[in-house]
Amino acid sequence: MADRRPIGVFDSGVGGLTVLREIVRRSPAESTMYLGDNARAPYGVRSDDDVLAFSTECLDRLADHDVKAIVVACNTSTAVGIVSLRRRYDIPILGVIRPGATAAALATRDGHVGVIATPATIRSHAYLRAINDEDPGVQVIEHATPTLVPFVEAGDLSGPAAEAAVADALAPLFVPSDTPIDTLLLGCTHYPLLRPIIAALAGPQVAIVDSATATASALAELLDVNGLSSRDPWAEDPAPSGTHVQLTTGDPDTFHVLASRLFGSAFPDVERIDLAVAAR
Repeated sequence: MADRRPIGVFDSGVGGLTVLREIVRRSPAESTMYLGDNARAPYGVRSDDDVLAFSTECLDRLADHDVKAIVVACNTSTAVGIVSLRRRYDIPILGVIRPGATAAALATRDGHVGVIATPATIRSHAYLRAINDEDPGVQVIEHATPTLVPFVEAGDLSGPAAEAAVADALAPLFVPSDTPIDTLLLGCTHYPLLRPIIAALAGPQVAIVDSATATASALAELLDVNGLSSRDPWAEDPAPSGTHVQLTTGDPDTFHVLASRLFGSAFPDVERIDLAVAAR
């Protein structure tokens, strides 16, 4: 029996749209409901208590809409709160750190992986542990880059100012070293929106990895295992394409402009919500 309920996707802002894009590509029959907490972004410079409280409030709102699973498409929320969030809900909760870490461990050739992320994610050492769970021999260099998320939230994805900000943020990873990194893991879902600048700076010798594709594949497997897929395995005709709802606590117009860069002009309207009057 096909389960046509939507998948909830949550991020502190627009960065999780990179994950949503891959979910739509990987599983076009699935419907989604995306919630971006743009009004309180960025999460990465906040305390762990604030991150958990804000994340819980957002996931409560998605759960109130009867979603069948939730993707926490925010590295900071995953790092700080994924255990608590999984205990709170009786539906599958998928984070982005484990899929990204697995991809990075497979991508490295020489065993030297750099991770850029928000201060809260770096403070948690979640990527360090996850990558070493996959391959204990990999050397992981963690580096906090708090200046990049505001650029993405403002829509500054190219140009001299963005290029200068990325160069300054990543400079410590590319100083002369006896063990240069050969793989760079983008440990924040905002960062793939700056990927062309990051890749140009890192050079062709460095593989750039993000968690979006790996998370979309992990989600498809999770839905199948739990009998939650929108595809009826016995149906002769393919399932119709899913529908997509977008919610933000910030400015819908700004959100829509950035989302349209990823999805094109067909991207649906964005609804603003106020979490101060959440149902729970």
